Amino acid sequence: MTTFKTLLLAAALAGPAMLAGGAAAAQVNGIAVADPEGAVANSKAWATARTQIQGTYKTQLDQATARRNAINTELQPLVTAYQRAAAAPGATEASLRPQAQAIQTKEQAANAELQRLTAPASRAQAYALEQISAKLPDAVNAAVRAKNVSLLLRPNAALFANPAADITSAITAELDRAVPSVTTTPPANWQPGQQQGAAGAAAATTATPAPATTTRRPTGR
Repeated sequence: MTTFKTLLLAAALAGPAMLAGGAAAAQVNGIAVADPEGAVANSKAWATARTQIQGTYKTQLDQATARRNAINTELQPLVTAYQRAAAAPGATEASLRPQAQAIQTKEQAANAELQRLTAPASRAQAYALEQISAKLPDAVNAAVRAKNVSLLLRPNAALFANPAADITSAITAELDRAVPSVTTTPPANWQPGQQQGAAGAAAATTATPAPATTTRRPTGR
C-alpha cells in the first residue's frame, strides 16, 4: 500500500513552483521551509476523518490486525526452518529456493488478504486526504503571502534551518480555515486522483494496519 507521503505527492507537485526544495527562514531574507505532508497530517479535518474512519471500519481493521498477527505466527516456523537450513553446511541457493519460494508465496497471499480487509478504510482515507490536499496549493500561497516568503523549500533540502523558518504550522492553519471538515464516504464511482487530476493516489497507512508481515523475509545465499 502507498504511504501517506506518496499519497500527497501529487498535491505537493500541484502547488506553487517554490514548494520544491529545502529550507531557511520566513524571517530571514524571505526564505522558509515547509513540510506539505505534515501540514495535511496535522490538519483538524484529517484528525477528525481518521477518527471517523477508525470507528466506521473498526470491525474490518480489527480483523486485519488479528489476521496479520496470525499470519506472522504461521510464517515464523517457516522462516526459522529456512534460517536453520541456510546455516547448515553445504546449503546452496538452489537447495534453499523451495523454502524461500514457499514463504514468499504465503506472504503474497497474506498481503492480498489483508489488503482486501482494509480496502474500505483505505478508500475512505484516500478520499478524505484528497479533499484536504486539493486545498493545499491555496493554503501554501496564503501562508507564503502572510509570511512574506519569496522562496519556500522542503526541510530535507537544507543543510540547516532555524526552527523559526518553518511555516508548516501556518499552512496547516490555512488548511483548517479552507477545509474545516471532509466527507469520509466516497461516491460509488469515485477513484483516487479524480479531484486533483493526479493519478496514482492510494490509501494512507496511518490508520490502517500495514499488510506486510513482520517476519524476516528469507534471501538466498
